Amino acid sequence: MQAITYDRYGSPDILQLRELATPAIAADEVLIRARAASVHPGDLFSVLGSPFPVRLATGLRRPKHGVPGFDVAGTVEAVGSAVTHLRAGDEVFGVGIGTCAELVRARADLVVAKPASIGFEAAAAIPTSALAALHGLRDAGELRPGQHVLINGASGGVGTFAVQIAKAFGAHVTGVCSTANVEMVRSLGADRVIDYTRADFTTGTDRYDLILDNVE
Repeated sequence: MQAITYDRYGSPDILQLRELATPAIAADEVLIRARAASVHPGDLFSVLGSPFPVRLATGLRRPKHGVPGFDVAGTVEAVGSAVTHLRAGDEVFGVGIGTCAELVRARADLVVAKPASIGFEAAAAIPTSALAALHGLRDAGELRPGQHVLINGASGGVGTFAVQIAKAFGAHVTGVCSTANVEMVRSLGADRVIDYTRADFTTGTDRYDLILDNVE
């Protein structure tokens, strides 16, 4: 199979297209023929090997896996012997190992059926960002209906999902973004949008039950 690879840490210029062997899957894994994959800052950090704590997961001196990417959407090629909820031919999306490749190994419990209403490209953009938003709001933030939530960085990968998830939870949502993205954030369902280039939301008198900050 073909895959985007790197055998040392460095800038994205070191990435190369190479032929690799088909990954072997364990009993609780599936093999996915990728139709789309998405990348985000975490993938860049894994290629850079920086900040240094990233290497505790990717390999201290050299990359352990050497194929970037976590998010994937595609068709199940094969399933492990212990997998019962998926079968070959299913259209799926989820989190895999080295998703910038033709064939992707993934834990079956991190893969779900793709709704027919969305395409592979849209599905591949969901897993990491949407799960981060869900964890921040539901698990860490314990968001409840009727609460007021501020989402800083509402137009980014995590932020766009956070606006929609917070609204689905019944919250009153204020999104913070730049001028160019005000209408987009409003279209996602935000009750109020603050353009940070025109107003400093940190100095006002507004109070929020929960603040989800997606900006470093």
